[in-house]
Formats: sequence, structure tokens, C-alpha cells
Amino acid sequence: MADGGRRMPVLFIGHGSPMNAVEDTPFGRAWERLGKGLPRPKAILSVSAHWESFGTKVTTVRMPRTIHDFSGFPKPLYEAAYPAPGSPDLARDVSRLLGDARLDTEWGLDHGTWVVLKHLFPKADVPVVQLSIDKSKAPREHYELAARLAPLRERGVLVMGSGNVVHNLALASDYEDVYDWAVEFDETVKWLVLEGDHEQLIGYEALGEAARLSIPTNEHYLPMLYALGLRGKDEPVQFLTERFAMASVSMRSLVIG
Repeated sequence: MADGGRRMPVLFIGHGSPMNAVEDTPFGRAWERLGKGLPRPKAILSVSAHWESFGTKVTTVRMPRTIHDFSGFPKPLYEAAYPAPGSPDLARDVSRLLGDARLDTEWGLDHGTWVVLKHLFPKADVPVVQLSIDKSKAPREHYELAARLAPLRERGVLVMGSGNVVHNLALASDYEDVYDWAVEFDETVKWLVLEGDHEQLIGYEALGEAARLSIPTNEHYLPMLYALGLRGKDEPVQFLTERFAMASVSMRSLVIG
């Protein structure tokens, strides 16, 4: 891909419920505002919590399908689509940078990607490629893998991680009161990000009971490590949507650069 002329920012978006795609929510409105202020990318590389694999994969389809990877939601959500094109060129660039990423022709855009992009880039006119989360890799390996993608930022590619800092659906509740442990861990992550202490964020399992409850499985947490792995020295970080949903899902998002 040709150079884009400026370094693109990096995003981590707390995506929460897929209903954010079709309902008027404070999260969707925040993503819309963010999208209006972003430089237009040549393409988007998304690392979503909802594509796990054995081995790293990258989508190479020219017209990725909209995947409705959920159940029990209202009909309008299943009718929603995000018809953005893919980018085989970007997929090949990603594969070369990572060395062992396999080109994939089966996956499309799962809801961790398209629910957010419907707000960030509603015209669906920016090519989108997804990178899978290799279940066999440790958190540090994901962080180091992300750093190898840094040249993409200089080529006009927006890299977006999509997950949730705190994600415990087993303890989700309709009550407005957020669990103390969820607030504690979310604030700890914010402080460590601001301090640039990536080591503790990579080794989150040593952060105690609040971390254990916040991350029962780590597929929603790892996309944040991809964003942090791409952060340059002393690059600014901004937070948005510092709120919770369902008492145990942090909607914290961050913008690097």
C-alpha cells in the first residue's frame, strides 16, 4: 500500500452490546463524534474480541460479509449490515509484517467490528480487514505482535482494537450499580495506561481479585494490548466513554495519537 503521509491514530473501543448498532446510546453518539474528528484512513485493520483462532489469520476477501454472531436480539439488529469493502493488499501487507499470519477467505466483519464502524464511518466506504486473536498466544506475544504492525500507521491505516477492559457477562445485571471490583480494575487500567506501565497491563493476572473477576476470559481484554503495543514513546492518550453497561462491562475506550 502507498504511504499515507501522516501517522494514523490507534483506537481501542469498548464495544459492549451489539444493540449499540441500532439503538440511540451514549456510546454510539461518542463513536460518531470520534469518527468526525479522525483523519480519513486509507483502510482499517480491526482486532476484534469476536474472532479467535488457532494461529493468526487475516481476512483477504474483497467484499466481507456482515456476521451476526449473536442470538436472542430484536429483528432490526439481524437486518443491519455494514457493506464495506475488504482490502487484499492490506491483508498481504499484514501477513508479511507478522510473518506467519494466514490469509483467510471465510471470515467477514463480526459485531466487534461493524457495530463500531457503523458509527465511526457510517458510509461504509473505507476498506476493512480483520486480524484474528490467536488463542495459543500469551498476552505478551499479542502485545509484541502488535508492535510489528507499526509501519501500517505511516501508510494511512487505522488500527482498531475492539473489546472491553472489564467483561464479565456471567455477573451482568440490569441494575445501575456497578460492581466495586469492576470500577477498581477499570480505574487501575486507566492509571497504568496513563503511566505508560504496559508491563503490569500485560501481566494483568498479578493485579489481584478485581482483575480475575473483570477478565474471566481474556479475548475482550487482548485487543487493548494490540492498541498499546502500537503506542509510540510519549504518544498522548485520550479516553472516551468512561462508563459501564450491565454493571460488569466497561465501555472505556481510548485514542492513541
